[in-house]
Amino acid sequence: MIKQAIIPLAGLGTRLLPLTSVFAKELLPINGKPGLEYIIEECIEAGIEEIIFIISKKKEMIKKYFYNDKFYKNIIKKKKDLRIIKEYKKILKYRKKIKFVYQNKPKGTGDAVLKTKKLIKDKFFLMLLPDDLIIKKNCSISMIKSHKIHKASVMASMSVNRRNVSRWGIFNLDAKLNKTDYLIKQVVEKPTIKKAPSNKAVIGRYILPKSIFSKLSKMRTGKGGEIHITDAIQSLINENEKFIAHNFLGKYLDCGTLKGYINSSKEISKLWNYAW
Repeated sequence: MIKQAIIPLAGLGTRLLPLTSVFAKELLPINGKPGLEYIIEECIEAGIEEIIFIISKKKEMIKKYFYNDKFYKNIIKKKKDLRIIKEYKKILKYRKKIKFVYQNKPKGTGDAVLKTKKLIKDKFFLMLLPDDLIIKKNCSISMIKSHKIHKASVMASMSVNRRNVSRWGIFNLDAKLNKTDYLIKQVVEKPTIKKAPSNKAVIGRYILPKSIFSKLSKMRTGKGGEIHITDAIQSLINENEKFIAHNFLGKYLDCGTLKGYINSSKEISKLWNYAW
């Protein structure tokens, strides 16, 4: 049973400038609510009991969003607005599940994961990257099912245009295990087109083993002065730790660029309008 999730939130969000010059990208509204709330809801629906946010001192705005009681209480006292009361109750529900740790130097996703070492209790945990939204189907639920079947670590996978492989971690896949799952032979971080082993990309959902912390603690910085989670994963694969690439069924949305952010709002708006 996967009970804990971690969400790295300390990134600078430079691809979303100028919006992120004064505002945390994860709190930018997507069809009327912060993008981060979609990630939290995915976790809750998947049965996650504790969500660990990795933030920096520059992203204290995120913590304040969940601990702004005085503001809500004053507004509710004055207006008694049912919509605001509902929003505050939702925030309180989320808050019961959230813990915070800090990553004050931008040293990559691997370093962010390492900051959670003391809080992770079980053999496996879930990691979600907030730039990646997956709608229509809950990716975390299907990944947890794959984890139960294979008793292994799982990474979300999607086919991408081969011209764009340098944007992604790319899989070299081994045996096909069923309709959605493949055994991973290799993961290459942002390869050139010539060196890419496939066009199957890593998407921001991972079920990782607790053993990854020992690898991360020994790693040196790689490309861009960062510690890459894919390097630690590859090190475990080289030692015969089983990792599964899971082809999820939902629709992927990239919220990490201005173009992708605008498109995400449009796509989620379509779903909302359809539901109503």
